[in-house]
Amino acid sequence: MRTVQSIVASGLALVLALPATLPAANHREAPITALDHKADITDFFAFVSYNADQAAGQTPQKVTFILCVDPLLEPANGPNYFPFDSAILYEIKIDNNHDGEEDMVFQFQFDTEQRLPGLWQVYAGAGTGAVAPANSPAPIAPGTPIVPKRITSFEDAGLGQRQSYRVTMLKDRRATPIASPDGKPFYAVPANPGSRTMDYNALFNAGTYKLSNGINVFAGTVDDPFWIDLGAAFDTANFRTLGSGVPAVLTDAEDAGKQNYASDTVSGYAVNAIAIEVPIEMLTSTGRVEAATVPAATIGSWGATSRPRVTVRLGADGIAHEGAVRQVQRMGNPLFNELIIGTGSKDRFSMDHPKNDSQFASFALDPLIARVVNALTGGVVAIPNAPRTDLLPLVTYAAPIAAPGTPGGPVADILRLNTGVPATPPASINRLGLIAGDAAGFPNGRRLHDDVTDIALRVVVGGVLVNGFNKFPNNKLGDGVNVNDVPYRDEFPYLANCPDGRDRRHVDPGEPGGGPVQ
Repeated sequence: MRTVQSIVASGLALVLALPATLPAANHREAPITALDHKADITDFFAFVSYNADQAAGQTPQKVTFILCVDPLLEPANGPNYFPFDSAILYEIKIDNNHDGEEDMVFQFQFDTEQRLPGLWQVYAGAGTGAVAPANSPAPIAPGTPIVPKRITSFEDAGLGQRQSYRVTMLKDRRATPIASPDGKPFYAVPANPGSRTMDYNALFNAGTYKLSNGINVFAGTVDDPFWIDLGAAFDTANFRTLGSGVPAVLTDAEDAGKQNYASDTVSGYAVNAIAIEVPIEMLTSTGRVEAATVPAATIGSWGATSRPRVTVRLGADGIAHEGAVRQVQRMGNPLFNELIIGTGSKDRFSMDHPKNDSQFASFALDPLIARVVNALTGGVVAIPNAPRTDLLPLVTYAAPIAAPGTPGGPVADILRLNTGVPATPPASINRLGLIAGDAAGFPNGRRLHDDVTDIALRVVVGGVLVNGFNKFPNNKLGDGVNVNDVPYRDEFPYLANCPDGRDRRHVDPGEPGGGPVQ
């Protein structure tokens, strides 16, 4: 595989003939999803699976897809917490023949039970349970069970709100249900109200389903895996001044540090996540695990949320949904709908399909965010000339992700992944992914560990793919947030536990690990 710096030379002839745009989305990035949090896709990930035994040759030949929705969930925010919306169709779509259209789809749909309709909150539990004491007033007799035992399984009485879900695979115009071998429902892992009420980790483990066909599935409320100084980003790119003395520019030591030098605004928050792990041979057009040098090894994927066209509020009788579903949002690559697409076009972008993305070309050929940073730094951060053709190969099937000879396909917001590139062992992952020589990292797919904020700042703003721009300060641009606030798992579904609602903590500027206030 060639380095990212070779993109322009190898792919320019291909993409100059194509209309262009750049990819999409993140937390609350469009007007339509600012009003519809449940359908808001916060992040989408696709990567070749890895595990803790990888060094011993036990790496699974699978791909993990993760779709996160419903941003910035405060874990303490009961009493109803954060169920998936049973009216939404959640989808993970895969293009394996490079035409920008889905060839496979994994659909997730949820059902909700209220098992404690008389209780004021949806979860309750403590120890082995609690009974009415000797001085209990009538008509409740002493010894009557009052509080259920601590929740440790999906069958426990204290799990008042319980969600199950169905998974369907669409391929070759056939719908195939994906079910557990014992025929039992898949249950979504609930939010974590606190250790008295629930053994969250036990439910997380029970809610990670490993199936006989090699597919594994998970859904539930988890730690939000994204990390960024969001407050600084949206204070008109008012990034913090760290050791270099230049806002948004890191020193070598800060760039290499596996810690945070600024506030992770997303720390302590939760998100709803859907994850599915699929054998590679089920994903490629050839039905085989292909070498990285074979065009069929590279696939594209994106997530989508859709709702029925009509919602009728029936007063005390609830809500009815009617009509065919229509897409609310989709996401392939991170941050570009949020940081590049203009506000007046964000809803159209969200509801349209990747194959039609050429209509948004003007936003990508001269990204306004690059000009903003250039102006705010008084030219200290120089930017390349428009049109920004250095960015075009990132939205086609081109080197260094796809093998030579791979059809480029339409310019589209699709997260491309060469399934023939082996996963990097967890201890060796570089947060800067492909631009730092880690061939298994973004934009070759996207792992939880990939620092897409710093990568976007360096590629989109700093223009490090352009000759003469891969130098200081452009190649040290960053927000100072290098890692997630809690460690990820090293095996499927890789996500970290939902923060404890009682004891969660958000790291703020001025606190240890929160960076300076300025």
